[in-house]
Amino acid sequence: MLTVILGVIAGVLFASLVAALVVRGGKKRAARVLPPDERRSPDDLRLKLGEDATPENGSAGALVEAADQITVDVEQAEKPRIVLEAPEPTAGRLVRLRSRLARSNGAVGKGLLSLLSRDKLDEDTWEEIEEVLLTSDLGIGPTQELVEALRTRTRVLGTRTPEEVRELLREELLKLVDPSMDRTVRSLREDGEGPAVVLVAGVNGVGKTTTTGKLARVLIADGRTVVLGAADTFRAAAADQLETWGDRVGAITIRGAEGADPASVAFEAVRRAKELGVDTALIDTAGRLHTKTGLMDELGKVKRVVEKQGPVDEVLLVLDATTGQNGLVQARVFREVVDITGIALTKLDGTAKGGIVIAVQRELGVPVKLVGLGEGADDLAPFDPVAFVDALVGS
Repeated sequence: MLTVILGVIAGVLFASLVAALVVRGGKKRAARVLPPDERRSPDDLRLKLGEDATPENGSAGALVEAADQITVDVEQAEKPRIVLEAPEPTAGRLVRLRSRLARSNGAVGKGLLSLLSRDKLDEDTWEEIEEVLLTSDLGIGPTQELVEALRTRTRVLGTRTPEEVRELLREELLKLVDPSMDRTVRSLREDGEGPAVVLVAGVNGVGKTTTTGKLARVLIADGRTVVLGAADTFRAAAADQLETWGDRVGAITIRGAEGADPASVAFEAVRRAKELGVDTALIDTAGRLHTKTGLMDELGKVKRVVEKQGPVDEVLLVLDATTGQNGLVQARVFREVVDITGIALTKLDGTAKGGIVIAVQRELGVPVKLVGLGEGADDLAPFDPVAFVDALVGS
């Protein structure tokens, strides 16, 4: 009897011990559950169990599907949202134009004023004046004209105060810059029949695609609607770059495959602009080297193809102001291929010499319409001849 009782007691104790171990193990397992971002993916499980390992009840598919869903959600969460920017109004840019030009080109004006203010203007002084003008990229013809005009007027004035010299120089420079030229970018069709078509041309490295994107901002700031055409299909990053500019201001960009026919992309951009009823189709053409005839011919082809849908209203040639007389060589070649209607000068705020404005206008017989003043998104401004001359002479 005693043996039976002892056996029952031992059995109870053993059962209690087993129950305690089970509860403890359950707590440990619960504590080891990892948060979702630390759990192994189905692929990790397959690496451990073998490629053919499939959990019972067909749960492998559910795991893969859930993992895919998590990946999609993460990608969507990380994709940046495009926030439209409001381009700076034109008026604010013109204020910066004067101050920046004064900083970069003021030395030219100061040098001239110092020379013209001398008590005696002998031949040596006039040679110095001529040298200052030539080194400012004014060009031989305009330099000779300006020197002759200054000689005549200083003889008439006789005694000259600094204020009189400054005004004299200002008046003669204004004549050369010619404020009477129409500097409006033709971005709106007067008859309302379809969008105005603006082609932007230039050689590699002058900032042509960037200028196209900045011009879109200028037009949108002035209330225009714009479609961009990425017809520079020979440079891999050009279309992406232009599309980024367009996305920032809500302008649609029409693009083709890399190496596609530039004329077909330009044609499609104008067609889409008509379809959408926008004001301006702004076409970025390939950055052609002016020494390569085939590429120059391609520019002519782009213009001819686009004209099947209507006239091209504006052909802007982008020139780097720091290249000086080399920019004039480029301008001559482009003029032979297409009818240039306006110039956009980039990098005018750096080491550029202000005289290039007068030289390129004289060379092409068309106005400088836009100037690039820096690297900022809104550092492209309509060219104001009066503000430009005032900055040169420090008025």
